[in-house]
Amino acid sequence: MPDKSFLRNLLEASTIGLNLVLATFIGLAMGYGLDYAMEKWFGWHTKPWLTIIFLFLGIIAGFRELLRTAKKATNESQKNL
Repeated sequence: MPDKSFLRNLLEASTIGLNLVLATFIGLAMGYGLDYAMEKWFGWHTKPWLTIIFLFLGIIAGFRELLRTAKKATNESQKNL
């Protein structure tokens, strides 16, 4: 039977791609929703600017999480040496 720390590391590694995609999609959805709300509630024509801004923020958040996970894995592997 595999070691529990190995399984935990495998689980964390498998969620990296999912985190990246979800952060990007959430940023895109928030930007699109804000563009829609600004047009409907205030009559401001912000489309596509808020969508683009929040898409980039979602991508940045996804990569930030990727780097945080990689740094954590590196620290744990150095600690086990």
